[in-house]
Amino acid sequence: MRMNLVRSNRFLTLFALYLLAVQFAVGQAPAKKENSLDSFVERKMNESGLVGLGAAIIVNRKLVWIKGYGYADKETKTTFTPDTIMNIGSISKTFTGASLMRAVEEKKVSLDEDINSYLPFKVINPFFPNDRITLRNLTTHTSGITDRSSIYRTSYHSGGDSPEPLGEFLKNYFETNGKYYSKDNYLNKRQGSYREYSNIAAGLAGYIVEIRTGMKLNAYSKRYIFKPLKMDDTGWFFSEIKLANHSKLYDKQPDGIKPIQLYGLTTYPDGGVRTSVSDLSKFFVCLLNSGKYNGARILKKRSVEEMLKFQYTASNKPENIDLTETNSGIFWATKAKTTRIGHGGADPGVKTEMLYDPTQKVGVILFTNTGLADEDMFKNYYAIFDELWKHAASLKDAKAITH
Repeated sequence: MRMNLVRSNRFLTLFALYLLAVQFAVGQAPAKKENSLDSFVERKMNESGLVGLGAAIIVNRKLVWIKGYGYADKETKTTFTPDTIMNIGSISKTFTGASLMRAVEEKKVSLDEDINSYLPFKVINPFFPNDRITLRNLTTHTSGITDRSSIYRTSYHSGGDSPEPLGEFLKNYFETNGKYYSKDNYLNKRQGSYREYSNIAAGLAGYIVEIRTGMKLNAYSKRYIFKPLKMDDTGWFFSEIKLANHSKLYDKQPDGIKPIQLYGLTTYPDGGVRTSVSDLSKFFVCLLNSGKYNGARILKKRSVEEMLKFQYTASNKPENIDLTETNSGIFWATKAKTTRIGHGGADPGVKTEMLYDPTQKVGVILFTNTGLADEDMFKNYYAIFDELWKHAASLKDAKAITH
């Protein structure tokens, strides 16, 4: 099974180039009829081998369109619907971020406190041992922590949830006498000075939520996010979701489309959420509406504002960041020259996007259960994303869907 372990960076440059090439501006795209959109999606799926897709369109912070295409299980011809469950890769980090902001509200943690004041082991960059690493650094990928691939790949567990506890993995990665420790677990860069995307840093942030709240992150997020939003098809572990509704995963190989084993993650806060397009749209709309959805509030307005706020500024930015190209929220990403906010995910058999343009007031969620090579992903998955974005122009006056 092909493992590409750094999920959100895998397609970032490619997607940015694609956005520039096709000019996604909704106002410039002609309205598409539903059957035209369906024909386009089905043609691209057939050309590329994408087995299943789920998609949603959000306009004016409301869900206005949602649909599934293809199969959740190609062999049994089980259709992929908006309620089909699958793992969503690094979009999971937005749930870790929301859980963290809830812990901030409860005064369990501070974004700007030294993380070593919370942990039962020390996290010290050997190149700058006197520097403090904060939760804000972890959530904006400026901590100096790296994902050493030879170790990070061991956090994937084929066939089920990982048997290795999150805390045990992290202790072994960061303690100087730990079996995973190396100076190469860190950059030779001061905290805050350089952006390096890190899944393990996200796992560490989730673990701090667990330590400080006394609850496992999966239980904490269920209590304060999933249940209030009625996200009944969402969980972190196989034991928490309806396995019968979980999509199979596929990978395009030289001799055809092949099913691959489902898998779990030791560092699950960085990419372990399993959900449906329908459920994820509730969470996304909730945050776009300042933390409130259908009468349920999961975060205070100021917490959501902090979460979505651009954290890099002219006077406080990583040296490798151009503010006209990239910024960061609290585990939120930007794309299309910072005009869109949200997050993406990529894992074996998984590609997902969740993006919203606050100016155009348009957003798209797109899942597929099929892994493709970069060129195929560029030509097909992102072409479908583009077509969905254009289709939103015809839905400006559509009524919200209640679900």
